[in-house]
Amino acid sequence: MQSVKSFLWGPDPEAQKRKCNALVRSNVRKLDRDIMQLRTLDSKTRSLILAASKRAQRNPSQAKQAAQETRIFARELIRVRKQSARLATSKAQLQSVQMQVNEAFSVRKIEGSIRASTGIMKDVNSLVRLPELTGTMRELSQELVKAGIIEEMVGDSLPDSELLEGEDEEAEAEVDKVLGEILKDRLPASAQKTEDVVAAQPEEEEEEDQEEVLAQMRGRLEALKS
Repeated sequence: MQSVKSFLWGPDPEAQKRKCNALVRSNVRKLDRDIMQLRTLDSKTRSLILAASKRAQRNPSQAKQAAQETRIFARELIRVRKQSARLATSKAQLQSVQMQVNEAFSVRKIEGSIRASTGIMKDVNSLVRLPELTGTMRELSQELVKAGIIEEMVGDSLPDSELLEGEDEEAEAEVDKVLGEILKDRLPASAQKTEDVVAAQPEEEEEEDQEEVLAQMRGRLEALKS
């Protein structure tokens, strides 16, 4: 019977509204989980920086390697914080979309018609391109197209290089700021430039260890996008 009504008079607006809200809530929960994981990763990375610093204090012969590791971890911490900020912004944007969609359905109920919203379309197109939300946001966009709230659209996922543009060119001042925040008075002035000295004449074994640590850190970030 419901299918016959849908064929004759089109989809039920209330059913469309409920489905859109369910999809938005699903995306918000996904972002909340990812943000919590990033907070955990932030805490673990801070612990790794502190551990490397303490190891250098206990064993001065490892001071150079530890100093380089702390800077590697600091860069990864910057990546984590940037991604966390991006997801928090996306969550706020998604909640704004939900409010606008509900308002559009309310107007439709009163006026009997609905107008396509370029504002919602712009926000949805931006969110569809996020790797974390691509699947469910495409489904939401299809429902919004059916409801007439947005026009048909095509959005491609943003490449990682664009999502975190400039992450491989972190300013040394930003790295120093992070280390200063975490290590406070434990960070000697000379340690700020140690990485450049060590990088000029790296020991093969140390370089392999650092590459392994860096790969592990980036693996944790990539796991959040899978």
